[in-house]
Amino acid sequence: MAYETPAGDAADLSPGMVTGAGRWAVGDADGSRFAVTRRCRHLLADLAHGSIDSANCLVCPWHGARYETDTGRMASGPQGFYGRIPGLADALKALTRVLPLGRGEVVERAGRLFVRRAGTE
Repeated sequence: MAYETPAGDAADLSPGMVTGAGRWAVGDADGSRFAVTRRCRHLLADLAHGSIDSANCLVCPWHGARYETDTGRMASGPQGFYGRIPGLADALKALTRVLPLGRGEVVERAGRLFVRRAGTE
């Protein structure tokens, strides 16, 4: 069995929530559980403190960069001051096409959640 990171009780992860579990930001995007590595590609903010938007993207708590929860790719770059820097959002989006956030598989056993690196058994 692959190494798994405990992620808490399944009942505690309701739709729209994001929490941390070791190196993972674990969340529920409209009933679909996900796990991605928890550091934003912009300035390394902790994505475990992020939120889920109406498009089911994980939103960085610092500058609003949005990540697709199923691919780990950036859907839109930082907002606010950083959103006005020419080319920054495009460069970060390009980076996540090549180097997306790492993804984990969320599994439930006996009411508990665990994360294992995607592609391991």
